[in-house]
Amino acid sequence: MSTEVGDVTELLLAWRGGDRQALERLMPRLYDTLREMAAVRLRREGAQQTLEPTALVHEALVRLLGADTDWQNRAHFLALAAMHMRSVLVDQARSRLSAKRGGDIVVVTLSHAEASEGQRIELDLIALDQALSRLHDEDQRVARIVEMSYFAGMEREEIAAVVGISVPTVDRDLRFARAWLNRVLS
Repeated sequence: MSTEVGDVTELLLAWRGGDRQALERLMPRLYDTLREMAAVRLRREGAQQTLEPTALVHEALVRLLGADTDWQNRAHFLALAAMHMRSVLVDQARSRLSAKRGGDIVVVTLSHAEASEGQRIELDLIALDQALSRLHDEDQRVARIVEMSYFAGMEREEIAAVVGISVPTVDRDLRFARAWLNRVLS
């Protein structure tokens, strides 16, 4: 574990333990990573997206910090941030659809889950969210892995560490998820 990652984990644990000053020392260390996660996610959304990375990070942090969450380390914290970014984007898409009565659907791709085979599955964000909810009912671990890969842009090694499985298992789960989502969303 690198010193930076270890320091972040220590600060997260101190904050979780009630040290409010740990949050002040923690955010500067995580903010750039969170902002890059948001920027990558929004670039995939394309011109349809109206949020800026900073706004997405702030909204996700408001939701994350307002939740009673028990993170174990840096990677787990980032995975939870990804979940909240997904929630923000889905809420925004639903709002736009509601305002436009079904128009202006947001198109996304699952490039992280497909990078090894070069396929692209284009889906609208709301359908993806609904499908991931169904996948969560069928296999929680696979749904979490897709969320961390797709919404957080986390590397396979980080995902493996958060979930407590091997990298080859992450790869198998992503292949399964791609096939499952392709079948459900076709």
